[in-house]
Amino acid sequence: MTSVSDCFKSLRERGQCALIPFITAGDPDLETTAEALRILDRAGADLIELGVPYSDPLADGPVIQAAATRALQRGTRLEQVLEMVAHVSPTLQAPIILFAYYNPILYRGVDKFLQQISQAGVRGLVVPDLPLEEAEILLKPAAKYSIELILLVAPTTPQERIEAIARQSQGFIYLVSVTGVTGVRTELQSRVQDLLHQMQEVTDKPIGIGFGISGPEQARQVKDWGADAVIVGSAFVKRLADCPPAEGLQAIEAFCQSLKTAITTA
Repeated sequence: MTSVSDCFKSLRERGQCALIPFITAGDPDLETTAEALRILDRAGADLIELGVPYSDPLADGPVIQAAATRALQRGTRLEQVLEMVAHVSPTLQAPIILFAYYNPILYRGVDKFLQQISQAGVRGLVVPDLPLEEAEILLKPAAKYSIELILLVAPTTPQERIEAIARQSQGFIYLVSVTGVTGVRTELQSRVQDLLHQMQEVTDKPIGIGFGISGPEQARQVKDWGADAVIVGSAFVKRLADCPPAEGLQAIEAFCQSLKTAITTA
């Protein structure tokens, strides 16, 4: 499995925008999650974001919160998630990015956590409740284990702070398209396009836009703005949740293919 940075480098050389689906580990169960990873990889995902269920997911909207709650109620724990990833990751081309909150990382121990996820085959890490001022506690040890720590920029982030985040973020910069939590929206804030261009003036690192992208039309809009990646979460999680597992897997496969087509066709 390639690194996050190498994946973006390859895509840029081909003039392509990355598609990054998000799913919640353990919803409806880890066997379905494993199959979903394989399906998304085949259906056009360039990287895949995998959410670790957490009891207090402050950045997540109702769809992903509900998925995390269901996964926890069924006994999904980090050890099991990493066992599943270790089994599946060698079969994938798309690098796996883990989406995890900071408290469980702190509880486990930063070094031990990073070592475990690296051994499982994870290549990137997003910690949504880790402020820039505390990012250093993960940045240096993450590099030791070939994990790239991806930092987030919000529509309300001041310019000076954007520049600082851009300097520190690894792999790519995660631009949040809405003020608030994740979730499906029908329209994206026009401020995001301006912010994207503003960021591109101060960094050449790839920039991915996520939170609120619900379908191919919005994905194409984000690509046309000049983003390096389109990140789609709640719309995938909802499709898996709304159907029995076999039908849910078919639904995310078709949806992934439709998004990929939207961002690759001229």
